[in-house]
Amino acid sequence: MSTLRDNHNIGPSGLRKILSEGFVEAAGVFNGISALLAQHSGFRAIYLSGSGVAGAMGLPDLSITTLTEVADETRRITSVSRLPLIVDADTGFGEAINVMRTVRVLEDAGASAIHLEDQVLPKRCGHLNGKKVIETEEMGKKIMTAISSRHNPDFMIIARTDARSVNGLDDAIERAKYYAKCGADMIFTEALESVEEFREFSSKVRIPLLANMTEFGKSPLLSAKELKAAGYSAVIFPLTGFRVALRSLKETYESLLKDGTQRNFIGNLMTRKQFYEVIGYDEYEKDDRDIFNMKGEKND
Repeated sequence: MSTLRDNHNIGPSGLRKILSEGFVEAAGVFNGISALLAQHSGFRAIYLSGSGVAGAMGLPDLSITTLTEVADETRRITSVSRLPLIVDADTGFGEAINVMRTVRVLEDAGASAIHLEDQVLPKRCGHLNGKKVIETEEMGKKIMTAISSRHNPDFMIIARTDARSVNGLDDAIERAKYYAKCGADMIFTEALESVEEFREFSSKVRIPLLANMTEFGKSPLLSAKELKAAGYSAVIFPLTGFRVALRSLKETYESLLKDGTQRNFIGNLMTRKQFYEVIGYDEYEKDDRDIFNMKGEKND
C-alpha cells in the first residue's frame, strides 16, 4: 500500500534540509487540499498562516483562534502532504510556559518549524497599525523555552520581530541580534518597508532570514530572486492562494445565483479527473483493493 505512506510529511528535519540546499519559497496553504495543490505545483515547502486559519473559519486574525485549532489544521495538512510545513504560532498562545506546550503540540502534529512573534496580546496582523511589542528579554525567554522544549533539534524555531512598525528599523535589528543569541534558528523580519531595509537587515543580522511577501501590506512585493540577492534565505507567500480562492468563490456564487447555472463558467472549474489526480484517488482505490485481497496463512 502506498497512499498515506508516500504523502506523509517528511517531518521536523524537512525545512532545515532544503534550506541547506538553497533559497526556499513556501506557498501559503490553509487546508489539506491547498497543501496538495502547492505540492503538485512544485513547491518544496508550505506555510500555514494564523490569519489563514482564522480566515478559513470566518474569523479575524486577533488571537481568537486557539492552539488546538491551529494544531488540528497542522495535523490535517501534514497527514496528506509530504512537504515541510512552517506554522504560524502567533505569540506562542501565551507566556513562556505556554510556549513550551505550543512547541510540543505543533512538533507532534508534524510541523517542520514554527515562528513566534514579539507582539503583545491580543496580537494584530503584522501589516496593520496599532501593534505593540513585548520587552526584548521577555521574547528571549520565549525563544529559549521553545528551543529547550523541542524533541528534535532539526525542528526549527523562527523568531519574528514586529518592532519595525513600532520602534523603527534599528530596534528591530537589535532585537533580531538578541533573538539569534537566544538560540533562534531564523529571523522573520515583519513589515519592512523597502528593498533597502531588507538589505540593511541582512547586512547586520548574520543568521538565516525569512521574508513575508503578503499582499496589500507595508512591504514592497519583491520576487524570490530579489530577496535572495538581498541576503535572505526564504520567503513565504502566506495568503496569496487564499485570497485568490476567496475572490473566485465570491464571483462564482454571484454568477450562480444570477444565472441559475454553471454553464457560463464551467471552463474555469477543475474537472473531476484533475481533482482526483491531485488527491491520489486511484491510489486510495488500489489500497482498498489490496486490503480486500489480503490473505493470511491458515494454521492447520
